[in-house]
Amino acid sequence: QVHLVESGGGSVKPGGSLRLSCAASGNILSIARMGWYRQGPGQERDLVASINQDGTRKYADSVKGRFAISGDIAKATVFLQMNNVKFEDTDVYYCHAEDPFYVDAEGDFETMEYWGEGTLVTVSS
Repeated sequence: QVHLVESGGGSVKPGGSLRLSCAASGNILSIARMGWYRQGPGQERDLVASINQDGTRKYADSVKGRFAISGDIAKATVFLQMNNVKFEDTDVYYCHAEDPFYVDAEGDFETMEYWGEGTLVTVSS
């Protein structure tokens, strides 16, 4: 089992910056991808940014040029640098990790996904 813990959320003014952190513990050796998702009230959970073990990054169109993801997948840590934040960035942000080499009870590999509990980011003036 992998446990993800986020930190760094809080209140920030429009145009300001915030840095989110996520640290994983448990069976982290085979995690291959980590990222950040966000979800507002009554909304679906959407990808913000992700990073693979080879460093490949993906971003939602709404945050390109403003947010930057970084991390060390081998250490199961990931960060989200949020710059020039907008009111619509207000959401709960969730850390996410994927392990494609989880071994189930039958000894077969399967992909497992893990989620943090979320950290609230509030953009307000």
